[in-house]
Amino acid sequence: MDHDWTLRFLQHRVGDKRLLRLIRKWLKVGVAEDGKRVEQEIGAPQGAVISPILANIYLHYVYDLWINQWRKHNATGDIIVIRYADDTILGFQYKRDADSLLKLLESRLAGFSLSLHPAKTRLLQFGRYAQERRAKNGKGKPETFDFLGFTHYCSRAIKNGWFKVVRKTVARRMRVQLQEVKTELRRRLHRPLPETGRWLGQIIRGHMAYYAVPDNIGSVSSFVYHVRWLWYRALCRRSQRRRMNWTRFNKICERFFPPVRIMHPQPLHRFDAKTRERSPVR
Repeated sequence: MDHDWTLRFLQHRVGDKRLLRLIRKWLKVGVAEDGKRVEQEIGAPQGAVISPILANIYLHYVYDLWINQWRKHNATGDIIVIRYADDTILGFQYKRDADSLLKLLESRLAGFSLSLHPAKTRLLQFGRYAQERRAKNGKGKPETFDFLGFTHYCSRAIKNGWFKVVRKTVARRMRVQLQEVKTELRRRLHRPLPETGRWLGQIIRGHMAYYAVPDNIGSVSSFVYHVRWLWYRALCRRSQRRRMNWTRFNKICERFFPPVRIMHPQPLHRFDAKTRERSPVR
């Protein structure tokens, strides 16, 4: 994130020179290396509240507006653009558009001191006809991709066979969260049982609030199962004389843990509920 470009973008909407001067000073605050202050010409201080906001403004001008103009005037087919912070996905109807835009995007970002992550940037065949086209070329199932904590893959509805995109919790993310729960349970080993139960209940509710989407009930159930198992093992370690039995433990879990269920409807149902008879799009 180039500091001069950041201030130029802000000047489109911010006319207060005092505020712009304060932002410039804040961007130039630098970092400490080996006990010495080192000024930076690019980037924003890590951990500051305003850093994500400035980064989002920067990408709005560098990426969003530019790619929208390219889509309108240069694309030969439909293009879908999704961006959250610095994570983005592009969907193309034709591969030639993807190849053309990727080359231009690399040079566009380089002009603003940005670059694509080499390990996360790739072209893959995905969508309604991906499996059919890959089968004709002697290839296997369509590739998957990770985005915002979910692994996305092509599937078909059981009832009618229609194409749908299925989301599943990224396995690596789940392992990390379970390891954090395990570590914290060791620290809370001798805390009162109701206190730990309420804490674990909050962990499960927070996990379900994000990951309990359609077709992901299996991953959510697996997470809850492993949380229960980790807690059971921790309770068994509390006393060598009196071991926790499953009957009592299940009753404790029913008291503190919410039932596993899907928290979010299908995107189409959610759209209908918000727009029916209230929006000009219908």
